[in-house]
Amino acid sequence: MITDTTIARIHKFTTDRDWDQFHSPANLAKSISIEAGELLECFQWDEDHYKEADVKEELSDVMNYCLQMCDKLGLDPDQILNEKMDQNEKKYPVDKAKGNSRKYTEL
Repeated sequence: MITDTTIARIHKFTTDRDWDQFHSPANLAKSISIEAGELLECFQWDEDHYKEADVKEELSDVMNYCLQMCDKLGLDPDQILNEKMDQNEKKYPVDKAKGNSRKYTEL
């Protein structure tokens, strides 16, 4: 669970360095994508043998930028995640989706 203390720490880190000027929604979206690519790189050649420390670092970077984007846009991460889960539960009912990876339009 991401606490308010963690979100405040991220905000303070950015504010103390005057980096908010660089954190437009578009720049944050780019950063999320870049860091997600770096996370994927951890599994590039062998998805069964990866360095957990590297995965944790890259995953943290992705989450950090996601939380910064929520802050920038005035969004509550918990709220938007639960709203999306509500949508996913409707798209992927257990009786149709359990055990398969098909898209909801193919269920």
